Amino acid sequence: MMTLVARRLVLAMAVAFGGLMAVSQPAAAATGPETFVQANVNKGLAILNNKGISAEQRRVQFQQFILGLTDMRRIATFTLGQYKNSATPQERDQFVAAFQNYATAVYQSYFSKYTGQSLRVTGSQERAPGDTIVQTQLMDPNDHSGNQPLEVDFRVSGDNGKFIVIDFSVAGIWLAIEERDQFSSFLGQNGGDVKTLIKHLGDLAKTYR
Repeated sequence: MMTLVARRLVLAMAVAFGGLMAVSQPAAAATGPETFVQANVNKGLAILNNKGISAEQRRVQFQQFILGLTDMRRIATFTLGQYKNSATPQERDQFVAAFQNYATAVYQSYFSKYTGQSLRVTGSQERAPGDTIVQTQLMDPNDHSGNQPLEVDFRVSGDNGKFIVIDFSVAGIWLAIEERDQFSSFLGQNGGDVKTLIKHLGDLAKTYR
């Protein structure tokens, strides 16, 4: 599970929105999904930079924001892979709750590590009606290495102004697929016991609080 944690550190930089400054797309008019992604960068930033509320209030507000932005149940259920079929409905619900708690805990834990970067929407690609990949780049003004900016993609579902994020990709690695592989490996080593994975995610979340 250490590989999963490492991936989370990278993902946190991309999707936590902590310390990110929103940058508008300069060229053609933005599509609905592109506008949705960029607008939510602004929303997340406003919550995290609100010093007029307590740290606990920021935590609660940001958790609500993340859960409203993403279809966390869909992502969590997908990451169980083949084991979702053997899990009881109660175990699936408990896993979704543990997954949500862990994800938001990691995002918030790493906010302070990323300051001054900007997330710039560069375009989008429609995979199918109501299924769009929004492409962005993480721009770091302090990076003078000459390397290409980190590519962060959002898979957005919906249309007519009603959108939700169903997956994220960092440098070509899709979160849901990566976590499905990691969870399948963990469960394979623990007799397919979903309750063991639930407890493990709960223990990990505590380390980030």
